[in-house]
Amino acid sequence: MEREIKAYNNILELIGKTPLVRLNRMTEDFEGEFFAKLEAFNPGHSAKDRIAHFIIEEAERSGLLHPGSTIIETTSGNTGFSLAMVSIIKGYECILAVSSKSSKDKIDMLRSMGATVYVCPAHVSADDPRSYYQVARRLHEETKGSIYINQYFNAFNIEAHYRTTGPEIWEQTGGQITHLVACSGTGGTISGTARFLKEQNPDIRIIGVDAYGSVLKKYHETGELDTEEIYPYRIEGLGKNLIPDATDFKSIDEFIKVTDEESAHMSRHLCKTEGIFAGYTSGAAMQAVKQLSEAGEFAPDSKVVVIFPDHGSRYMSKVYSDQWMEDQGFFDSKNVAEARKIQFVK
Repeated sequence: MEREIKAYNNILELIGKTPLVRLNRMTEDFEGEFFAKLEAFNPGHSAKDRIAHFIIEEAERSGLLHPGSTIIETTSGNTGFSLAMVSIIKGYECILAVSSKSSKDKIDMLRSMGATVYVCPAHVSADDPRSYYQVARRLHEETKGSIYINQYFNAFNIEAHYRTTGPEIWEQTGGQITHLVACSGTGGTISGTARFLKEQNPDIRIIGVDAYGSVLKKYHETGELDTEEIYPYRIEGLGKNLIPDATDFKSIDEFIKVTDEESAHMSRHLCKTEGIFAGYTSGAAMQAVKQLSEAGEFAPDSKVVVIFPDHGSRYMSKVYSDQWMEDQGFFDSKNVAEARKIQFVK
């Protein structure tokens, strides 16, 4: 009898069910137990696969997408890659407006996935016609048969993680999770995951990670958008200069801010201690855990899950480039020697 071929029908069936991995060496001095949710194990190497697939399928179900339709989105890179990947499988065109802050690696990846890419200046206001928000809206208006995903203001961004990431973490921890630490950009990942977890146990602490130069932490605390807080920063995938509707601030207990420099070094430190080649935003999440531990947030019985959103390969020209680190002023006498372990044999 012929044996069954065990294969997935396409790459989209690999989305979700990412592993939870215990962190050991870098948390050995912290109170509690710590686990990383490795979203780089999605086929598009980031958590954004979840929302790209879910939002597109919802658009299909509602009749917004038809053969020959075009998908348009604003992205710092990861959502765009995921949308381009889903578009290939489903037969749609994909146009992306990308922030110039996105790494060259990310922009090259988007082009390699067949997307048309518009690179927009990063350090302009959200309502500036050159901003990637406004460019995406203009392209949507000009492109017949297109849909604008608009992840910052799309409720399905939250719903995708409510249906997948939250239940996965609850099951993987056997309901023992006491803290969730996750970066907040659009807010979909942390909000959807938090909403599900809070329904299971309202005592779970949900802590969002924000950047200096972003408005999210102060808005969470005061309900006011303070434009004086806005200034350029280097970390991709967290923080915002506007308030996204896709952030459910009521499900988040606290925000903590991290610096560009410490987050960059933490990304590199993750590789050397845990063997996890994680992205810049993952370093930011882990830096937040370090700061929270130093502030006494965790107890010996704490079970802390940290979401690592993407893979380090998307930052080879940034945090994993010695030259970029030096150009940013992130190297000093304490760490430059450690970073440069390469030797050339003549």
